[in-house]
Amino acid sequence: MLLGRTADGLFWMARHIERAEAMARLIDAGLHMALTRGAAEANWRSVLDSAGMAGAFAARHGEAEGEPDPAAAIDFLLRDPDNPSSVSNALTQGRTNARMVRTALSRDAWEAVNEAWRRVSADLARPVPEANLPAVLARVKQATALIRGMVENTILRTPGFQFMRLGLHLERADTTARILDVKYYHLLPSSSWVGSALDQTQWDSLLRSVSAHKAYKWLYDADISAANTADFLILNPRMPRSLAFCHAEISAALDQLARDCGARPPCHDEADAIRRMLTERDIDEVFEEGLHEFLVGFLADNARLAAGIARDYRFTE
Repeated sequence: MLLGRTADGLFWMARHIERAEAMARLIDAGLHMALTRGAAEANWRSVLDSAGMAGAFAARHGEAEGEPDPAAAIDFLLRDPDNPSSVSNALTQGRTNARMVRTALSRDAWEAVNEAWRRVSADLARPVPEANLPAVLARVKQATALIRGMVENTILRTPGFQFMRLGLHLERADTTARILDVKYYHLLPSSSWVGSALDQTQWDSLLRSVSAHKAYKWLYDADISAANTADFLILNPRMPRSLAFCHAEISAALDQLARDCGARPPCHDEADAIRRMLTERDIDEVFEEGLHEFLVGFLADNARLAAGIARDYRFTE
């Protein structure tokens, strides 16, 4: 079995790299929403809330009241050194963790992490002009995808690989839930807009922000709707960014760890409970509960599971 600190380094390397992409996707979602809604400023308070960064942004910029300046919000999420979850800081932390556990990585995986950090750091060395932002966000997503490809194709399926798998999918599930929350709870002006052209356009933009537009169209031979999009991103077991898919991967990784280690600590049961919750209900039940309320509960469960994995596998030892 790995030492706890090595498991911790691999787990957090994967989480931070996925978080860098997650922040890029949240910014991308905000940009797309701004194009479909007149008051661009109103979108960025929502994005900051869903990223869990509204308080930190207000402390940094003194904007507790009113809507944030879009350029300041984007810069804060993208490259602010005082934001530990900014794209720049997340990728730096991912590289730091990768360097700590370099002997557990393949050479190709380490070089992909290092090159991604180098290229993105150069892009974010100064504020990014609005015209260049889509290209910069695309490069972040491409760089993190390359890292995942190298990890997937060059690393033995040891316990270390399973901890990377856990970190990646816990972070990805968190991201999908937050992006859904940006759209449904915050960005729709009022219930009267549900089903409108604006509503459909925003769901379309959300699907594009998670690279799922074509897959949605292939699976649902119908116009984009709130119910189908939520079903696709929450409950569909074949969609790689859905909550159900991510937690199937988490349970599979934990099952493999149980076989490798000969033990099944309590976090395994916590993971199984979340997976069952996502497989034993339909989207009508989710909407009956309230999509925002469901997502808030899921995010809390996801965070508790991450803490349970760290506790049970003794990450600090």
